[in-house]
Amino acid sequence: MEEFKVGDIVVRKSYGGDVFFKIMEIVKRQDGTNLYILKGTNYRLVADALENDLEKPPISKITKDDDETNKKVNTMIKRAVLQRRAQGTFQRIDMPSQNSNVTFGRPGKVLHIDGDEEYLNICLKGYRQLGIEAQGRFVPEVRQPDVVMDLLNQVRPDILVLTGHDAMIKGSQNYKSIDNYRNSRYFVEAVRRAREYEPSYDDLVIFAGACQSFYEALIEAGANFASSPNRVFIHAMDPVFICGKVAFSSIAKFLNPREIVESTITGIKGIGGLETRGKYREGLPKSPYV
Repeated sequence: MEEFKVGDIVVRKSYGGDVFFKIMEIVKRQDGTNLYILKGTNYRLVADALENDLEKPPISKITKDDDETNKKVNTMIKRAVLQRRAQGTFQRIDMPSQNSNVTFGRPGKVLHIDGDEEYLNICLKGYRQLGIEAQGRFVPEVRQPDVVMDLLNQVRPDILVLTGHDAMIKGSQNYKSIDNYRNSRYFVEAVRRAREYEPSYDDLVIFAGACQSFYEALIEAGANFASSPNRVFIHAMDPVFICGKVAFSSIAKFLNPREIVESTITGIKGIGGLETRGKYREGLPKSPYV
């Protein structure tokens, strides 16, 4: 039998090896067997498995999956930038504007609270590539409700992201019970507290959730956008693409949810939400000293 250690990339045989995971922790059970705690390498999913359900995929398959994912992300980023150029919205005030020598613009500012530090760093890179001012905080899901108010007061963002890992508990069939989700209760409570800070859906835009999260409860709590309507996995970068669309759309425009969701990798089965006002403000005149 193969030996597994923390950091190994594995797949679950019982699911046909559909998702690549990294082993995050090995828990010794009372009967002496090991329980492996897993997180998706590209999807915001946490799971567990016994040793006999795991196998290591060939390096060639891992490399191919990474290459395909990176290609998909880069394509989405390029598409987002091209769409902004077509709409006449560009970069931050401190970046060159192709619009004219007269106007400048400010996209919305993001506070991204993530239960996974590795994914947080990937997302922060994505924000930089899109020209969005973003501050990130690594906070385990269970603690997000306790810190969200203080962080909102510190950062004063236009857009809040509450994410990390989630999943439906294996074998559960009741989609309407929050007890059947690993972390949805923490995202829901964090959204509620954020709405106490700012009730207006236009003044503070909130994205909340991860893989298979309790979508209806998150929307009811006050999120503009949430996962996962069909309880599917969502890509680690999906929150970034949601933020990019909102941050660079004019405050004069109400965005159709379909228009925003189509900017994500996962699409409408994984992300949904409400009609939302953009956060981009055009300014005049542009300083000659910038």
